[in-house]
Amino acid sequence: MAFFRSVTALSRLRSRVGQQSNLSNSVRWLQMQSSADLDLHSQLKEMIPEQQERLKKVKSELGKAQLGNITVDMVIGGMRGMTGLLWETSLLDPDEGIRFRGLSIPECQKLLPAAKPDGEPLPEGLLWLLLTGKVGGGLRCDMISYYVYKAIDALPVTAHPMTQFASGVMALQVQSEFQEAYEKGIHKSKYWEPTYEDSLNLIARVPVVAAYVYQRIYKDGKIIPKDDSLDYGGNFSHMLGFDDPKMLELMRLYVTIHSDHEGGNVSAHTGHLVASALSDPYLSFAAALNGLAGPLHGLANQEVLLWIKSVVDECGENVTTEQLKDYVWKTLNSGKVVPGFGHGVLRKTDPRYTCQREFALKHLPDDPLFQLVSKLFEVVPPILTKLGKVKNPWPNVDAHSGVLLNHFGLAEARYYTVLFGVSRSLGICSQLIWDRALGLPLERPKSVTLDWIEKNCKKAA
Repeated sequence: MAFFRSVTALSRLRSRVGQQSNLSNSVRWLQMQSSADLDLHSQLKEMIPEQQERLKKVKSELGKAQLGNITVDMVIGGMRGMTGLLWETSLLDPDEGIRFRGLSIPECQKLLPAAKPDGEPLPEGLLWLLLTGKVGGGLRCDMISYYVYKAIDALPVTAHPMTQFASGVMALQVQSEFQEAYEKGIHKSKYWEPTYEDSLNLIARVPVVAAYVYQRIYKDGKIIPKDDSLDYGGNFSHMLGFDDPKMLELMRLYVTIHSDHEGGNVSAHTGHLVASALSDPYLSFAAALNGLAGPLHGLANQEVLLWIKSVVDECGENVTTEQLKDYVWKTLNSGKVVPGFGHGVLRKTDPRYTCQREFALKHLPDDPLFQLVSKLFEVVPPILTKLGKVKNPWPNVDAHSGVLLNHFGLAEARYYTVLFGVSRSLGICSQLIWDRALGLPLERPKSVTLDWIEKNCKKAA
């Protein structure tokens, strides 16, 4: 890292310094800076273990100390347990799971419009519900401009799908109606109107961007045009190159159940935070995607399928319960987690897992990987419970989605988080419209240092 800083600084100096003697002096100065960088690294390497131990001591001795209505544990523990956001579109109950505007997933499956009788709910129906609290529908995929493709094509084809997807969303930003209206002096009471236009445009365009990323990386780069006879989820599947009616149904279900999960998760909170600075929906959603790309958030669905395939590689498809137990323990003993199990809020089986399991039982009951997932449902929770460190040993949404996608041919696990991102546009953008309509302020919590905590917090009795 010090080398690259030195090269950058040297190139700048060359543009400023014309004489060879001065340049030689500059090179010697840069060499000194490289040594200083190494010394800085050494100092940090020495300090970090000390500060890690200090943090552990603060957690142990002062974790329960009160800071107003919250505790030190909440401040240094990722704000878990704190209620600090207004999020109208959905609410997550630890035992019951997610409700979209008061409706559970089974209720949404029953009440929202579907493409066929007894079919899965249409994402556009859920969008209407998120925005209004009422049942309705009416949204289609939209076209995107040529420069969006050019922006994506500027990246190496080997770039992670989420990198290419987020770059495409950023390229869409040049069409922001909110930015244009703000620059023209729109009154703040009307901020929600161009935000609404941007949000619906973004939601309509991201499947096109996402489909192109898939075609560019994994296929021949061909752009498959949208089919105006199809709905939002069906069209997304079609543009990806999958036209099996069951896959269209799966994509409708997938987008619907991944759309929103209240406001405290990384992607939703990031979108809300960035938008609170009056960044337009494109900038805000692109930021949210970068949070979604993290291994502890949206990237987890990729990790699940890869882990399941590693089980098959080592034990075979007809793995016994005992073999599976051994492999789970092997994973845990290596310092890793079993992907797809546990959740930061939920304390029961994720209802998003349950509805995907029901889909599998209906459409692919004999799929070997689905049968393996079913065995994991029986094997993993008791083992995690036995560890005594896990608050929720039950499967989450990621435990199932990859197996379903893989069954219908979408087997490229690195791409799965992009599907999650397309889905999450519905929830984040719906709430963003209401953020502007309600005039919610800039988010700016107070932060403190370890010194401050140690000086101001009394040890808990």
